[in-house]
Amino acid sequence: MPCMVRHRAQHDHLPSTVSVRRPPGGRSPPAATVTAVTAASCLGMLSVRDLEVSYGGAVRALRGVSVDVPEHGVVAVLGSNGAGKTTLLRAVSGNLRGVGAAIDAGSVIFDGRRLNGRPPAEIVRDAVVQVPEGRQIFTRLTVEENLRIGGFSRRDRAAKAETRARVHELFPIVHDRRHERAGLLSGGQQQMLAIGRALMASPRLLLLDEPSLGLAPQVVDQIGRVVRAINDQGTAVMLVEQNASMALRVATHAVVLTVGEVSLRGTADELAADERIRQLYLGGAGTDAAVVGSGAGARADHRLARWAG
Repeated sequence: MPCMVRHRAQHDHLPSTVSVRRPPGGRSPPAATVTAVTAASCLGMLSVRDLEVSYGGAVRALRGVSVDVPEHGVVAVLGSNGAGKTTLLRAVSGNLRGVGAAIDAGSVIFDGRRLNGRPPAEIVRDAVVQVPEGRQIFTRLTVEENLRIGGFSRRDRAAKAETRARVHELFPIVHDRRHERAGLLSGGQQQMLAIGRALMASPRLLLLDEPSLGLAPQVVDQIGRVVRAINDQGTAVMLVEQNASMALRVATHAVVLTVGEVSLRGTADELAADERIRQLYLGGAGTDAAVVGSGAGARADHRLARWAG
C-alpha cells in the first residue's frame, strides 16, 4: 500500500514515493511510473487507510483513500471541486454527520488512536483541529472573543496566554484589532483570525480547508508563509488547496484526489516537477499559474485519470 511519511530533513534517506493509482476500469499504469515504497515509511502521525465515505449511503465521495501525514510534515491535498478533498478533512475531524455523510469502511488513526466514530469535541481535545472553508468566524463577536472560543477546551491559563502570544506574533493584525468586531475585518484578516482561533486549541495536526480561497495574490503568499511558520513551530498540517502553486511551495508531501481516489502522491518537490501536474494544475512548464478551478480543474481530473491509466 503506497504511503508517504518523509520530512524535509529526511529526503536523502528514504526512497521516492511518487506513485499512480489505477482509476476504476482503467489500465494498470506503466511499471516505470510506479515507485515501490518500503513498509518502514508507513509511520505517519496521521494514518488514513482505505477510507470509504458516502453521503446519504448512496453517493460515494471517497473510494479506498490512503494518506499519511508525518509528524512535523505538511501534506497538500490537491484536486478539483468535488474530488473529495473537504470530505477527507471532515472524516479526519469527525465532522461528517452534520453534512449527512458517514465512513463506510477504512480507518483514521491519529498518534495510534482510532478517530472513527468519535465526536468532534473529543478529536479537538486530542489536538486535531480543522479550519473550515469559508472561515466561519463569529462576525458579531470581537477578534479577542473569537480567540477565547478557540481555546475554550483548555484549562491551563498560562498555556493559553502563551498560545495567544504566539497567535499575535504570527498575525500582528489580530493583535492590533483584537477589540474590534470580527465582521469588520477584511477577507484575508478573517482567514488569519480563523487560523489563529484554531491554534488556540494547541493542535498537533491542523487541517486547513482552502485557506487561500477568494484572497488577493499577495494575501495568498502571506497565508502560505504563515502555514510554513506554523509547521516550523512543530504543528503538522493537512492543507486542502485549489491553489496548487502555493500548496506545493509550502508542503513537504502532496496527494492528488481524482473523483474520490488518490491518483498521484509523493513529495511536494516530486509532484511540482511532474510534467502531468505542471500541465494540468500549474499552467504548463515555466509558469506559476496557480488555480485548479471548478471547471478547468474537473477537466484536469478526468485528463489525469486517463493519463494515469
